[in-house]
Amino acid sequence: MKINSLYISAKEFNAGSLFVSMGMMEILKQNLPRVAFFRPVIFSKNMQDNDILFMLEHYKLDMKYEDAYGVDVAYVESMLAANKEDALISELLEKFKKLEKEYDFVLCEGIRLSFLNSIHFDINLKLAQNFGASYINIILAKDKSAKEVYENILIDKKEIQTQGCSHFASFVNRASAEMQEALKSRLKDVKEAIFYLNEVEELSLCTVQDVMESLDAKPLFITEHDHTRTIRSIKIAALSLDNFLAKIEEDDLIVVPADRSEIILGLFASLYSKNYANISAIVFPFSMQAHPNIQKLIDGLSGFGIPILSVSGDTYETAKKLMNIHGHIRINSTRKIALAMGLFRESVNIDLIEQRIKSEQSDVMTPLMFQYKLFEMAASNLKRVVLPEAEDERILRAAEIILHRKVADIILLGDEEEVKANYLRLGLDLSNAVIINPHTSPLMEQFVESFYELRRSKGLSKSAAQDAMTHFNYFATMMVQLGYADAMVSGAIHPTADTIRPALQIIKTKPDYDIVSSIFFMCLDTKVLVYGDCAIVQDPDAKELAQIAIASARSAKMFGITPRVAMLSYSTGESGHGSDVDKVREATQIVKEKNADILVEGPIQYDAAIDAKVAKIKLPNSQVAGRATVFVFPDLNTGNNTYKAVQRSSGAIAIGPVLQGLKKPVNDLSRGCLVEDIVNTIAITAIQAGED
Repeated sequence: MKINSLYISAKEFNAGSLFVSMGMMEILKQNLPRVAFFRPVIFSKNMQDNDILFMLEHYKLDMKYEDAYGVDVAYVESMLAANKEDALISELLEKFKKLEKEYDFVLCEGIRLSFLNSIHFDINLKLAQNFGASYINIILAKDKSAKEVYENILIDKKEIQTQGCSHFASFVNRASAEMQEALKSRLKDVKEAIFYLNEVEELSLCTVQDVMESLDAKPLFITEHDHTRTIRSIKIAALSLDNFLAKIEEDDLIVVPADRSEIILGLFASLYSKNYANISAIVFPFSMQAHPNIQKLIDGLSGFGIPILSVSGDTYETAKKLMNIHGHIRINSTRKIALAMGLFRESVNIDLIEQRIKSEQSDVMTPLMFQYKLFEMAASNLKRVVLPEAEDERILRAAEIILHRKVADIILLGDEEEVKANYLRLGLDLSNAVIINPHTSPLMEQFVESFYELRRSKGLSKSAAQDAMTHFNYFATMMVQLGYADAMVSGAIHPTADTIRPALQIIKTKPDYDIVSSIFFMCLDTKVLVYGDCAIVQDPDAKELAQIAIASARSAKMFGITPRVAMLSYSTGESGHGSDVDKVREATQIVKEKNADILVEGPIQYDAAIDAKVAKIKLPNSQVAGRATVFVFPDLNTGNNTYKAVQRSSGAIAIGPVLQGLKKPVNDLSRGCLVEDIVNTIAITAIQAGED
């Protein structure tokens, strides 16, 4: 029987319900266009539920907050006190069934039983049973022995069987490697799927945002990125500056009265010194603010800063409260989200879960589904991507996401001390990235010689080759050419020519191609289309246009899109004449002759290519008309304007340009790109590297 819903439940606090819900939602969103998230019981209707808010916004679920929960704890307890258990279950079942009818799948997250003081049974199991949802139980392994966890697994297994629920899987969260080995040995005869999630300290650490909310702290100095800074330890500045500097450690939160100006200045000075750790934040107790002259000095510092908060309590009270704050995953917790999903993918058999869910196949592809598909494809065949623009903050932030999600291995070019200092000051963790300084690298001599041999027939001198390799884009391109990296992404701070020129001179085009062209993935609400070429080739002739079409079809297929190619023109079929139409007609014929397996139609107008009703009138017997997935534009003017018009008028997400035709993958970024754009481009480039 096909599974339409899952119920995730944990009995203990901080066991990882949201973490597992995120992992399962990512799998579901890869395969299904409409997924609902439902919490039958929330803590209180008077405060918004963090898990619901996160899931709705992060996964862009098409549902209202009010539809994502049933009742609150107070209502549950009042109904049970009135001996109305059946009425309560019926009420929640009605809300659940409404979602089940409207959506392809419903992912439910239960409530922690400790919130329900008067309940003598596991309401989560009771609800899962009545919902007909397959059950996922989470067991917290932190601070437990292997024997205790083993017994908890068996107890949960027995309870699930007793309630007659379908047991989908067990997740053992925050388990050490030693415990996992011990449990696997003890549970080797258990048939149910058991997944073990490693302890990752950072996922449980609090952030500056957690401190602000828990202590009702007032921000005195903070930037938009500071909210997600991780806090590893709390320190009270009770010593002199001379002695206190020796005590600070990476990611500390410092509690210091605002009138200790020497401590404050010392902490800011440490941020600019490579000899001292980078703290995460400063908290002023007693609702104090820094002296105006100190504040003026801080405001005038350029580059990096330290977030400063003010709280009403005294130093002791503040420190005590800080020790009891628990970390949360929030919508802006980019780093934690990437870490969590990287850990989930690494620990869980995705194929097994997908097989168990047995989702119906669908042609629908949402932007989120496509993005998750990119991550999954890249992560399944890890490649090394070199980023020559490590001085750009967006590149560093994107690199952290890629590394934490285990989408690719990252190589950054630059001075190691400077790059490390920059990412630490931004509160990032890029410890798993490889950093290479081209100016001091032992590879420089080999690269210069190789470039000289490649280009000396073109008149390149040895000194010119030496000069070229000092430019990071050239050095990075040579890394790809000689196998020290699998792919390159650049262009965040350099023009397109600076990315493409080295690639053409060093890597060159594939044997079947005379040109490098590009595509955009146009992510609409329910489908992903391929547009080519909208960025590189200005006015292709028929032969070049055919190459663009063939390359675009192959790119579409590489990324799981069935290629049906529309060769666009202002005329459809035999109705038009003129040099522009003839070029498209000739290019279409070349594609058919060279690649008979590609479904191609041309010349064809855009409406006939995309709209089935128009296609029935203009080209009723075509296998492409009305169903096209790859749109090849006759020239750059048409392509560039069209993709921007569709993007701006429909709200489509345009991913690209993605270069095609090179022997090895190199991709260009826009100088106005966002971190998300860079992440997507790195994932695409890594996938291309895996196909070569």
